[in-house]
Order: sequence, then C-alpha cells, then structure tokens
Amino acid sequence: MPKVSEEYYEKKRREIIDATYRVCVRKPITSIEMKDIIAETGFSHGVIYRYYKDLDEVFKDLIITINSENRIDGRLEEILARSDIKDWEKTIYEICAMLAAYMREVGTDMLKVSIYGDMLAMSDPERAMRISARLGKDELSPLLYATQVMTEFLTRIVTENKLKPATTVDEIIQFFIVNYNGIQSGYVLSECFKTEHIEGKYKPEDLYRNLAASVVLMLGGKAQKQ
Repeated sequence: MPKVSEEYYEKKRREIIDATYRVCVRKPITSIEMKDIIAETGFSHGVIYRYYKDLDEVFKDLIITINSENRIDGRLEEILARSDIKDWEKTIYEICAMLAAYMREVGTDMLKVSIYGDMLAMSDPERAMRISARLGKDELSPLLYATQVMTEFLTRIVTENKLKPATTVDEIIQFFIVNYNGIQSGYVLSECFKTEHIEGKYKPEDLYRNLAASVVLMLGGKAQKQ
C-alpha cells in the first residue's frame, strides 16, 4: 500500500476511534450500536465497514488507543529505580501518589469509559473476553501493568526485609485492585454529580494516601502520619 494511502487509512481509522470515544463518554458500551458510531462520524455505513468489520473490532482499537496514550510504565519504573528496599513504605506512598496524579490527569471522561468497560465485563463476560483476546500482551491496561509490577515489588520487599504480612501478597494485590476501582468510581461520581453530599468528597490524593497506609499496615510496616 502506498505511503499516502497508509496515512489516509490511519487518519480515517483515528476519526472513527475518536468518534467512538465521544459516544462512549455519553452512554454505556453495553448500549452502543454501530449506528451510533456512524452517526457520530458522519460517515456512511459503507465507509465504516471498510475499516472495521464489526463493533467489537472498533472497541478493541479504542482500548488499544486509550491504553497506549495513558501509560504509567515510565513513572512507575522511575519510582522503583530510585527506591530503597529498606525504606519500602515510602515507595508505596509514592506509587499511590503517582496513581492519584494520573487519575487527575486523564480526567473523568476517560475514567467513565473505563467504568463502562467494567460494566460490559459484568453484563456480558463472554463478549468482553472475546474483545480482550484480540489484544496483545503489550496492549495491557495501565492498572494491569501496575498490579504485575507491584506484585513483584511486594514479593521482593517481603522476602528481603523478612516481613510478616497479615495476609498473602496476592490478597493484598486483590485489595489494591478493588480499592483502585472504588476510588475511580467515587472520583467520577464526585466530579459528575454536583450535589452537596457528593461534590468534592472523593479526592484521589486522600483516597490513595489511605490505600497506601492500608497496604503498608497489611505488610507489617508503619503508616506515615497525616
């Protein structure tokens, strides 16, 4: 394919993905149909299907685009590179502070799309698995990457510091994932619903600091004073 045609193809594909993202911000993925994407792009039915054979293929490319443009690999690796294995509590606080900043930076629109993706996984797990199966290992979500790296880090500090955690590293990671999702949902609700009892109540910085303290205590360490 000539270079110009490749550039044109990528431009059109990106227009479709950007339009899909806008639709996903407005409504749950489970209720989106190809006609919604067609209407948002302004392209004809034939043009859309020239680039994508089905809706799930569009969602696959949307996930890849979101994940590739919102990576935390570098930030996490930088924190771990300068970490002191003996001062591991500080490192856990730094990781959680980085995740709080990340959540602020990506904004509620992207977080809403992520939450809608979780809704798809809950309502139609087989479809979600089919979409996931189309992704390569280098297209993992930032959360999945973070949990893999943190599992290795926590295992290392437990071994080298001879810690006696209250539970297993795997269970601590499960606790971390559940809280990550809860913080994400709470933050989005706080920003989207402008009501007195919700607005501004879910601050990522405070919530992640509490998560860091919980993980440190579960590992047998000492939490930082507020």
